[in-house]
Amino acid sequence: MTIDFANPGYPMSGSRAILGQFLEIGIQAPDIRASVQFYELLGFTQAHTGDVWSHAYGVLTDGRVCLGLHQTRLDSPALTFVRPGIAGYLAALERLGVELSTVHVGGEIFNEVAFRDPGGQPVRLLEARTYSPADRSALETSRCGEFGWLSLPAVDLERVRGFWETLGLLCAGEQEQPFPHVPLQGEGLALALHRPRFFGEPLIVFRDAAMAARIARLREQGIGPLEPPPRGLDAKANAVLTAPEGTVLLLLQDTRAA
Repeated sequence: MTIDFANPGYPMSGSRAILGQFLEIGIQAPDIRASVQFYELLGFTQAHTGDVWSHAYGVLTDGRVCLGLHQTRLDSPALTFVRPGIAGYLAALERLGVELSTVHVGGEIFNEVAFRDPGGQPVRLLEARTYSPADRSALETSRCGEFGWLSLPAVDLERVRGFWETLGLLCAGEQEQPFPHVPLQGEGLALALHRPRFFGEPLIVFRDAAMAARIARLREQGIGPLEPPPRGLDAKANAVLTAPEGTVLLLLQDTRAA
């Protein structure tokens, strides 16, 4: 099976029922002002946040993905979902083999649970949304191009893939292009697994047929640091861009147009 991240027109799996609706990639941002300014320079838009969190919190979106910037200690990037009725759902998660690392539920608090996949990827389930959707079209790309997916390093690809399949994501076999990876698709969520030898950290992947020109414009505008891409990708048409808080963006030549 081939998953086209840009055209997920196949039936959704049960991920919405199990995990809820995908909300954001949660990111620890020690200097949230610097991070917000960085993403705005890239063409992201701020969403209106609520007062759920006591720490400084901002959400930046390109219309396809939302990055939740948290000026507090947070295991990140954290895949964050909204799952109403969390308190009555703990037993079901445990039956699926999920080992909960955080359980904050009660009548007078904002309910939240957290766990990790077998590769160590943090996942958070929240009782309700923490921001209002931004009025921005998914067709309006940022200066990075079109958001593709979040790619996670995984030593044991089969074990991690099986875990996410249990939680309802639709998975395909390993694909070689544009780099070796295993795609996973859920409700509002596009993930992939890659081997750590390709890149040892999570990558937020953006893609464009004219990525080389985009990279050149970013350099002209002094936006960086821009570094060579992971091994195996053409350094003339691909690059790695690191945000102030350490989030790594992979700017990828769109091989679909090749």
